[in-house]
Amino acid sequence: MAGSPESGGAGWVSLSPARLAQAEVVVGDWMLEFACYCLCRHFREGRTAEFRRCRDVAQAVINSLSKIATHQKKTVYLCQLLTRIAKGKRLDCHFENDQRISPLESALSIWTLLEREESKPNKLHEDIHRLIQIQVVAVHMEKGYFKEAAEVLERLFTDLESNKPLRMKLAAIIKSKDPYVPFLQNFSYNLLISKIKSYVELFMKDNETNFLIQAATKQVEAKELGATMLQNETVDVSETKEESNLETNRSCMEEQSITNQSSGDARKPIVRPHSGQKHRKKSALQSLNSLQNVEKHGDAWACGRKRQRWTHAEDLQLKSGVREFGVGNWAKILVHGDFNNRTSVMLKDRWRTLRRIDQV
Repeated sequence: MAGSPESGGAGWVSLSPARLAQAEVVVGDWMLEFACYCLCRHFREGRTAEFRRCRDVAQAVINSLSKIATHQKKTVYLCQLLTRIAKGKRLDCHFENDQRISPLESALSIWTLLEREESKPNKLHEDIHRLIQIQVVAVHMEKGYFKEAAEVLERLFTDLESNKPLRMKLAAIIKSKDPYVPFLQNFSYNLLISKIKSYVELFMKDNETNFLIQAATKQVEAKELGATMLQNETVDVSETKEESNLETNRSCMEEQSITNQSSGDARKPIVRPHSGQKHRKKSALQSLNSLQNVEKHGDAWACGRKRQRWTHAEDLQLKSGVREFGVGNWAKILVHGDFNNRTSVMLKDRWRTLRRIDQV
């Protein structure tokens, strides 16, 4: 088979096992970054179905890693965090062996690991950490699990001196058994999601240079350019056909006119059409003659004069005409526009030039 390893075809590059292993590591990095980027985008835009699909892809890529390299930790942790946050209110969903650990409590552990990978944790990180702590308790209370909420509080603040004001505030709320107190409403689950979306946007900006994203973007742009060129070629063929048909009709009209004159000289009887039919024919001839005059005069203007540069005002008139009548309707654009001794062919050629300039 052509291009197979056995035939030594040009489509295959012989790699040593060591070099191939190195290439697989690089591709693995690209795939991990790409999967995480897509996961972040769908989380930010609230696309549930797409998020689940990318979550499964990201998890498969993570599972394929023999070990998590240092530079991969932040990406892996972010994928795990978003997966847990998305299930934050599902107390029947578990990510840890300990069935008591809720998705948000597991997310808090992942967020702690993620914070360690940040060079300079800022206020956004502190806000997210505090909101996860509050919502771990709030979700249990919303479900009516007040005893479990108290147990969660003990696990969250093993160090009694760590964030003591927040711990005491949450303990008082649990004791009141009111999940709708103003404090929990001010630090709501929706606010947590909003803060995490802000963090996700920062990550996406830092990873826009991913090779797979850049390569795919270039492919999409190339296809769009090819489609535009094909559309322009189709329009050009239609214009040529339309002009050819118009010329044929004009020749037929001239021949018919000569024949009628000869018949009149021979004094042959003339059958006069019905008045309505005569009116319709007259209107059609007037429309055709009007269009012929535009083309005839345009050709006359084109002959015997020097080529003139297109002005900015004419370019604007041409663009305005295309917007109003569409690409290909050069005769209409010529009649309704204010051009300096131009023809419909000149308008078509200038439009091609403008399109090429815009694509540069």
